[in-house]
Amino acid sequence: MGEYSEEEFRKKYPNLAREMGGKGSIRINAVRSTIDEGERAAGLGQGYIPTAVDFIRRCSTEEQALEIINYLEVRKEINEDYAKRLRRQLVEQGLDSFGSHKEPGYYERVAKG
Repeated sequence: MGEYSEEEFRKKYPNLAREMGGKGSIRINAVRSTIDEGERAAGLGQGYIPTAVDFIRRCSTEEQALEIINYLEVRKEINEDYAKRLRRQLVEQGLDSFGSHKEPGYYERVAKG
């Protein structure tokens, strides 16, 4: 498969080009922001250790989420750069950008199958 200029691509694949960007496109925000988090999430049933995002998804308010981020940073469970990215996402995109709210016990129920 050869490389296309943007114009050639748009002519050959107009629907795909429209879906990939431009006005009216839908932005998809990933819940997992690192490969390590995704890998840990994939292994839910095998001694799963919750990530920062897992704890944030249990929060009911942005204030609670900020408290979790600060706590994990102080305990050195997440680094400063990652904490800044989480805070920025929280401020700019809101609590829902991390995924749906999870009730206490959710991950234990999922791990049991």
